[in-house]
Amino acid sequence: MELHKQITTVIIHYQTPELLLKSVQSFNAHYPKVPLVVIDNGSDQEVIDKIEEWILSEPETRWVTLKENRFHGPAMDYAARNEVQTDYVFFLDSDTETLEGGFLEEIQQIFIQDDHCYGIGMFNRVNRRGFSSTDPAAEIILQTPYMVINRQYYLGLPPFIHHGQPTLANFRQSWANGLHLVEYPMDSVIDHLWRGTARKTGYGLGWRGKMEYLLNKMGL
Repeated sequence: MELHKQITTVIIHYQTPELLLKSVQSFNAHYPKVPLVVIDNGSDQEVIDKIEEWILSEPETRWVTLKENRFHGPAMDYAARNEVQTDYVFFLDSDTETLEGGFLEEIQQIFIQDDHCYGIGMFNRVNRRGFSSTDPAAEIILQTPYMVINRQYYLGLPPFIHHGQPTLANFRQSWANGLHLVEYPMDSVIDHLWRGTARKTGYGLGWRGKMEYLLNKMGL
């Protein structure tokens, strides 16, 4: 099946229009026919106005605005459930630059050949609280800035949530259900600024985030 009929790209955006511009235009330069949904996660009106000056003319790009910031995980969940109809969802961060094409075609073939593949992307090994770990028994999840998931499998799993690792419970349950993740070198085709949005706006995790951090430092 043609790529654009199987995969939809989703970018969650909040308050960083300059980063979003590069992310959208660089992706569309390589994949002008792949549907792209940009979810604005409650940005200020002046930011929305600035983005709308250019984004509505981008090819195959749909612009969706949420009235309030639902935070990254819940916004990804909203997109998968309400704004995507294709078999697969490619979640791409707003602080990325797509350097070349061809990778989505390779990823599509992996899914076609492997019925039990749930997600494809860069591996991240974490402890039970979601902090990176070198323990051989650490859980394997995908790095959220650039990952592709099977949407139908997603709908049967715990949703992405507001958390330092919003996908943790979701991927944990996917392994328990007999699904698996496949590693793919996304960083060879996509440049990720890392914390480009968080550096400006923070994570909004509040006291829960601080508590998780302290408990992790204590080894609990």
